[in-house]
Amino acid sequence: MAWWEGTNETRLLIAPSAIEDGLGHLLPLQHPKSGKTTCYLLINGVLQELHWFKQCYTSWFLGDYVCEDGRLYSATPVDPVFILLPIFEEARMKKGDDPGKFRQLDEIIFINGCPGYHHLMSIAENCMQIVCEVKEIGSSKFFRLDDSKVLSWLSCKVCQLKQALPSLDKNYAAQDEKSTLTDAVTILGEYLKDEPWLKLLCNHLKLNLLEAASKVPGTEICLTAAENTPASSNLIQEKGKTDSKSKRTGKQTKKAKVETESLNIRDMFSRASRRR
Repeated sequence: MAWWEGTNETRLLIAPSAIEDGLGHLLPLQHPKSGKTTCYLLINGVLQELHWFKQCYTSWFLGDYVCEDGRLYSATPVDPVFILLPIFEEARMKKGDDPGKFRQLDEIIFINGCPGYHHLMSIAENCMQIVCEVKEIGSSKFFRLDDSKVLSWLSCKVCQLKQALPSLDKNYAAQDEKSTLTDAVTILGEYLKDEPWLKLLCNHLKLNLLEAASKVPGTEICLTAAENTPASSNLIQEKGKTDSKSKRTGKQTKKAKVETESLNIRDMFSRASRRR
C-alpha cells in the first residue's frame, strides 16, 4: 500500500499554501519512466510531483505534537506533458511507419484503474497541443501524438537546462559543452522511457544512450513517493545502524548536500518547464 492510502498519520509537506484551503488533490498516476503508480499533487491547475528525504532517527516537533515520520516531503511543479506522454503514445496505436490514430481527449485520458487522470482533463487540452496534431470536427477535437513535435519540445527542454545548469553550481560551469549536454539529457531521462523518446533524443543530439541513461542525479537518496515503501525506509535505517557514529555523520552530511543539489536541480527544471 502506498504511503498516502489508508492512513491518518501526520506528515510534513512543503507545498503551495492552497492545499490548506482544500484546493489540492492527491492523484495516483503512472510515473512516465517506470510506469509505477506514483502520487502527484494538483493545485490550482498546476501539477506537482512529490519527493521525500529522510536521515536516520529523525522526527518532527509540530507544536505540542511529535510526528514520528521524520521524512521531509516536498512538492515541486512538473510539466504535465511528461506525465501524459506515455498515455498519448499508447493511445495513438502506432505501428511501423503508420503515424497512428486520432483520438478524442476523454478516450485517451480514460485509463482503467487510474481514475486520477480525469483530473488532468482541464490542463491536458492546452498543454498537449504542443506535441500533438489536432483536428477539429464540429465541436470535437481529436489528438494524435506527433514524433517531430515531441522531439522539438524535448530539444527545447534540453536547451533550457543546458543554459541553466552552469548557474546552479561551479562544477557545471567548469564542464565542457558535451558533459553539460549529457547532464541535461540525463535529467530529462528521469521522466522519459528509453524507447522511443530518450533514444530518439540521444540520436538527434548524437549522444551515447547508455551514457545518458546511466547518470541520474541524486539516485542514492532522492526517491519519488512511489518508492516510499516501508522496505525502502527500513533499508535506510538498517544501513545507518551498521555504521559507526562518525561515519554515519559524515555520510549524512554528504547525503544532505547531494539531496540539496538534487532538489535545486528539480526546482530549476520545474521553472524551466514552465517557460517552454
